[in-house]
Amino acid sequence: MRLMEEKILREGEVLPGDILKVGSFLNQNIDTEFLGQMAEEIARLFADKGVTKILTIEASGIAIAAAAGMSMGVPVLFAKKHRTSNVDGSVYSSVVHSFTHNEDYNVVVSRDYLNADDRVLLVDDFLASGNALRGLIDLCNQAGATLVGVAVAVEKCFSGAGDVFRAQGIQVESLAAIESMSEDEIVFRA
Repeated sequence: MRLMEEKILREGEVLPGDILKVGSFLNQNIDTEFLGQMAEEIARLFADKGVTKILTIEASGIAIAAAAGMSMGVPVLFAKKHRTSNVDGSVYSSVVHSFTHNEDYNVVVSRDYLNADDRVLLVDDFLASGNALRGLIDLCNQAGATLVGVAVAVEKCFSGAGDVFRAQGIQVESLAAIESMSEDEIVFRA
């Protein structure tokens, strides 16, 4: 998605530690018009997959997932990073390591909301090491749901996780795929 690449070049900032700051439009201060364009592209990319549910992880993926869900006309479910008192009953759970926060989370989804009849599209803001997606895939597998693909706003290709998922036969679509980045330059995958 050329629009995402242009937006990153205009408004993104590369920070030490391979962090791409896109808070001005993607995951803190959300450009809703642009979010709608992202959602339409995700809907187009997965139009033929029979998606019945979108699954993401709190918190930064929720806006993108919700917008994609509206564009596709399907419900959106998010994995909570902490089991809370309003998540009662039986849950699926998986341990996910956060690259950004350098912390492990036990993510949970109620068994009431994810089941074997679901055809699930995973949506998230970033794909770097792939830990969040591995956790979400684990939740789908526990439920017996069918994984139909992965959509991410930004893939850090230099981390290699996206290519590992593709080699496993998973359709991974990135709205921007970054081959390399430094404070001076961002190079996108051709």
